[in-house]
Amino acid sequence: MGKKSAAMSGIARFWQQAFDPPNGPVADSEPTTSTGDGGADMAEQPARTTTPAHSNKDATSLVPYYTDASQVPEHLQKYFSQRTRYFSLYDSGCLLDEEGWYSVTPEAVADQIAERCRCTTVLDAFCGVGGNAIAFARTCERVIALDTSPTRLALARHNATIYGVADRIEFILADYLAFAATLGASPSPRKIDVVFLSPPWGGPSYLSGSGPTALEEDKSIDSHPEFSLSNILPVHGQKLFNITRAITPNVAYYLPRNTRLQEISALLSTEDFAEDDQPRNRKRKRGPEEGQEQCEIEEEWMGNKLKALTCYFGGLVAGQEHLF
Repeated sequence: MGKKSAAMSGIARFWQQAFDPPNGPVADSEPTTSTGDGGADMAEQPARTTTPAHSNKDATSLVPYYTDASQVPEHLQKYFSQRTRYFSLYDSGCLLDEEGWYSVTPEAVADQIAERCRCTTVLDAFCGVGGNAIAFARTCERVIALDTSPTRLALARHNATIYGVADRIEFILADYLAFAATLGASPSPRKIDVVFLSPPWGGPSYLSGSGPTALEEDKSIDSHPEFSLSNILPVHGQKLFNITRAITPNVAYYLPRNTRLQEISALLSTEDFAEDDQPRNRKRKRGPEEGQEQCEIEEEWMGNKLKALTCYFGGLVAGQEHLF
């Protein structure tokens, strides 16, 4: 197990740790046909076209499949216009629930991240409708894909089948925090080389525009307030990172483009958390001049639009391969 060698590509910015401080799981279970968190709203939409049946993992009954903009609810139409950016094989029958339409990683970005994360076993902690898991299956030997929604997990499996990589992905209906705790309690835990974190960025406000968002096409980054890791769900983003680093030092953290850089820098500090998940007792590491670990922040662009940031840690950072 371990890192698979490959040339690294893409535009990245390197940020040293020198910013000023800021003032049980069901393994590979067959998902049910519940509409889950986002599918219920989509299932109420009248327009639906039958998609091709690819296998017994077909999920076409769970959500609408749109073939024309006239079928799409108004609030999703701008996402539908980018459907082949999300899945190049969309016309072959890829399916998304409502949350998937606005949270799936564009395929070119997912491929870039997967190239950086080449390894034996990667854990996609919040797999959604499978955009990243599919990309990982093309660069890694094994992918563990988690989600708490049976619908989204079924859609991820369906989409992976269309791409021909479902046999390399272990789909698990599970809460990531519970899964991580199970790993930690096991006397002989499974070896996971890399964890990819793409957690929810703040709930319904992400779509409604009442809070900071990261994928709006008609607004510049400067029009949004800075995004704080305290808005990450299901727990504070720093705590989520700490839990993950107990599994592996090699973490790829997918965050909004307007995330506070000081908070990203502080992820490598030592944190204790109170019961309300507020950080306390911060102890900052000083910087690379003392040989401390650095993180790398990669800007993810689509054309002239900055979509998000991917923050790499451990052996995923150029020059720190020895930490893998």
